[in-house]
Amino acid sequence: MRLVPFGEYIPLRPVLGWLSGITEAAGEDRRRGDGLVVLGTDGLAIGPLVCFESSFPDLSRHLARTGADLVVVQSSTSTFQESWAPEQHASLAALRAVETGRPVVHATLTGVSAAFDARGRRLLWMGTDERGTWEVTLPRSRETTPFVRMGDWVPLGALGALLLAAITAALRAGRRTLPVPTAPDAG
Repeated sequence: MRLVPFGEYIPLRPVLGWLSGITEAAGEDRRRGDGLVVLGTDGLAIGPLVCFESSFPDLSRHLARTGADLVVVQSSTSTFQESWAPEQHASLAALRAVETGRPVVHATLTGVSAAFDARGRRLLWMGTDERGTWEVTLPRSRETTPFVRMGDWVPLGALGALLLAAITAALRAGRRTLPVPTAPDAG
């Protein structure tokens, strides 16, 4: 659904398309999906995300609202293997778990694979130097968090509070009276 800019597509390709000749950006723009889906298997509803999409809280929120019991992020961070990026990318799964009240698995071909319960507690962490198959038991949760119910109210509330504080400060500044200078005594 959300393509990686300068990786899976080049924004303003008619102007910036030359970048594909000097970088590893896609030679042609990939197409985004038509919509998020929840996959059912053996009584478990799985909400899949692809790599970069784990950066967007609204996508996992949508999956939780449409019935996902588990969010699974499929990824490969081979380009960033020797950096801090694989760990940071995997840690986003903990955030998505807390926001949605659903367990989240971050499964990678290269990078860090991880699993978190619905409270964001780490149940599995396989670093970039580890290989193999691991099994983890994920406790189910059908909790409806405030984020799933109401969405992005925290940033919007913070913006509203900031605007209210700015208006209040402006009104107070406008009411201040400057001291009137007095004439010196002639005496």
